[in-house]
Amino acid sequence: MRILRPCWSCCCLLLFCSLGIQGTPKAPSAAPEQVHLSYLDEPGSMTVTWTTWVPTPSEVQFGLQPSGPLPLRAQGTFSPFVDGGILRRKLYIHRVTLRGLLPGVQYVYRCGSAQGWSRRFRFRALKNGPHWSPRLAVYGDLGADNPKALPRLRRDTQQGMYDAVLHVGDFAYNMDQDNARIGDKFMRLIEPVAASLPYMTCPGNHEERYNFSNYKARFNMPGDSEGLWYSWDLGPAHIISFSTEVYFFLHYGRHLVERQFHWLESDLQKANQNRAARPWIITMGHRPMYCSNADLDDCTWHESKVRKGLRGRFYGLEDLFYKYGVDLQLWAHEHSYERLWPIYNYQVFNGSQEKPYTNPRGPVHIITGSAGCEERLTPFSLFPRPWSALRVKEYGYTRLHVLNGTHIHLQQVSDDQDGKIVDDIWVASPQCHPKAWLQWPKEC
Repeated sequence: MRILRPCWSCCCLLLFCSLGIQGTPKAPSAAPEQVHLSYLDEPGSMTVTWTTWVPTPSEVQFGLQPSGPLPLRAQGTFSPFVDGGILRRKLYIHRVTLRGLLPGVQYVYRCGSAQGWSRRFRFRALKNGPHWSPRLAVYGDLGADNPKALPRLRRDTQQGMYDAVLHVGDFAYNMDQDNARIGDKFMRLIEPVAASLPYMTCPGNHEERYNFSNYKARFNMPGDSEGLWYSWDLGPAHIISFSTEVYFFLHYGRHLVERQFHWLESDLQKANQNRAARPWIITMGHRPMYCSNADLDDCTWHESKVRKGLRGRFYGLEDLFYKYGVDLQLWAHEHSYERLWPIYNYQVFNGSQEKPYTNPRGPVHIITGSAGCEERLTPFSLFPRPWSALRVKEYGYTRLHVLNGTHIHLQQVSDDQDGKIVDDIWVASPQCHPKAWLQWPKEC
């Protein structure tokens, strides 16, 4: 019987194939990827951010025509980012800010360098001033696995339905996972949306690893803070993004809780002084103060940390937001949708029984954390509290339309029901909006 002996070269080929290696490893790519936009609260501007695997020049070419040459140029800078995982993978994050944009005009752009260019993308420059009606997509808890709402969000974006996105924490699940490869995968997935709209974010609990380093490196938000809180103006609204996570990851320093709280108070004071121009104050933070979910999250406890602060006494946010008359509070974390009646300290402050959201006397809370992730949906408790107006355990996202200085329109889109609107409300406040809920004018 003849025994066949495999040759050495065949053994090597089999070994390389079994390791997933075919031929010579590819050189690191200079081609841009993970392209996304942000707005740094500077009228007439837009910032483009992208990633390469080798250092290259940072340039954006842009113009008004969908084809042909792109006559305008802008240069920026790149920063190396080393992930905290065991492989210490290095990415190069590029940022270029486009300025002098015409309000409301659509631009075509590509980013990169002579070593490699992205494909062409389109975006519409934000309008200036308070007298226009911004439309936003709002959601949290969107992962690289099971991103249920993302295809519909892409279609909405292609149809020009939004001016910006508010992603209320928890990205990719987690961006640091597999030495940050999951973060790469997620940023590629959202590119069709994020490269066309300013993708505005706040940190969630899934961003905590390595002192939130993946979150801070990949997203470029306004302000000069710790990279965890900021604010910006959009039409008749002042929007504040903050971190609920500083209350839970105290090993990074309790000083962050104090610094954010004082920054919030200062920002809210300024926003109140500007109510005549921008009547609405909207906040976005990941973990809610209240919820009706059947779990043991912070919002299920009567004295939640976000609501009442550290030890139930220090730097609680509910009193602060009530004091300065915050109108709308956007949350996520719970993988469901819930709308509350206007509320403060567990008391309902409806405008009236017939029209609870017309002239409400307390903030309106929306929890929208069901965009889709590997952890699936979160059930509700069997006996909801009297302050809970509506609960939806379905994948979906929220549409927010700040129509003018007196009316906001909110809709919840169900992806499980093929885009059906499962919640639809208007929040209406009078022109003589108070500077704080405690100072509501009698004539209103």
